Amino acid sequence: MGLSKRGDVWWVAFTTPNGERIRRSAGTPDQTAAQEFLDRLKVRYWEEQRLGVKPDRSWQDAAVRWVKETSHKRSHDKDVANLRWLHPFLGHLMLSQVTREVVEKIGEKKSAQSSPSTANRTLALVRSILRRAKDDWEWVDHIPKVRLFREPKKRICFLSPNEARRLLTELPLHLRDMAQLALTTGLRQRNVSYLRWDQVDMSRRVAWIHPDEAKAGRAIGVPLNEDAFDVLRRRLGGHREYVFAYQGQPVARCSTRAWKQAVERAGIEPGFRWHDLRHTWASWHVQNGTPLQELMELGGWASYEMVLRYAHLAADHLRGAASRIDGTFLTHKQKPQLVRLS
Repeated sequence: MGLSKRGDVWWVAFTTPNGERIRRSAGTPDQTAAQEFLDRLKVRYWEEQRLGVKPDRSWQDAAVRWVKETSHKRSHDKDVANLRWLHPFLGHLMLSQVTREVVEKIGEKKSAQSSPSTANRTLALVRSILRRAKDDWEWVDHIPKVRLFREPKKRICFLSPNEARRLLTELPLHLRDMAQLALTTGLRQRNVSYLRWDQVDMSRRVAWIHPDEAKAGRAIGVPLNEDAFDVLRRRLGGHREYVFAYQGQPVARCSTRAWKQAVERAGIEPGFRWHDLRHTWASWHVQNGTPLQELMELGGWASYEMVLRYAHLAADHLRGAASRIDGTFLTHKQKPQLVRLS
C-alpha cells in the first residue's frame, strides 16, 4: 500500500472507502510528486464515495468514449488521427484541468504547423468532446470557451464548360464517368463513389440518396437530366451492386495522382479539387437562372444560407432594379450629350 517504484517511475496503490482497490502509475520519477498525486487521489475518491461529489474524469476517458460513440461518423478516422496528435497535450490531464489557456496553446501549436482551417478542425473536435462531457455525459459542470481562428473567405472555384470538357477528356474512363455525373447532378464525391443500382430508377430517370448517406442527414432526390442519364446508361452491365467500380471495388478516393495529372494536362489551375465539381454544377445552375431555393433542394443543402455563396453569380435578374435610379442625380440639362467630331 502507498508508493512503490517500477523502473524509474513511482506507482501508487490504496483502497478506497468503498473497498475498491486502486493501483496506477503516478507518471513521475520524483517521490515527492508521486506522494502528492497519491494524496490528491485519496481525497478525490473520499469526496466521490462519501460526500457524493461528482468524479473528476480524465480527458483520456472522454476521448475513448467519444471514439466509441462516433464510430459511425464519416469523420471517425480523422477524429482518431486528431486525438493521437492531441494526446501529448491533453492525455495526462483531467477534464477540470483542460482550461482555456491549455486550449489556446493547442490552437497556436496546430496553426503554426498547418493552417488556420486545419487548426480549427482540431479545436472543433476538442470543443465537441468537452460539450458532450458537459451536456450529455454530465461529467463536468463547466467547460472553457473554445475560440476558433478567423479563416479567410475563399473564392468559389468553378470550371467553364470548355474547361470541364477538357478535364473529362483527360481523365481515365472510370473517373471520367464519375466526374460527369458529379457535374450533372452536384452529388458529393462519396455519394457518387458508393452509388448503388438499387438507388437508381432508370425508367423514371431519378436517383436518391438515403438520409444516412447524406451530409445533411436528409434524403436527397436526384432528377437525372439527359447527360446524367447517359452516364448511367453507359455503366449498365458493369458491377452488379455499384454504379462505379474499379477492379471490382467502389472508387473510394478520387483525388488521386491520375486526377491531379488530368487537371494539369487540361490546363486548369493547380489545386482544383474534386469537390469543386459540385461548386461548378451549382455555379452553372445559378448562371442559367435556377432560383437559389430550387438549388438548395437539388443539392441537398441543410440551409438557405449555404447556397447564398452562389448568389453573386445571378445578378441578371437585378438589372431592372439597378436601372430604377438611372439619372436620379442628373437633370435633363446635365445629362451628357453626344458630341459630333469634325
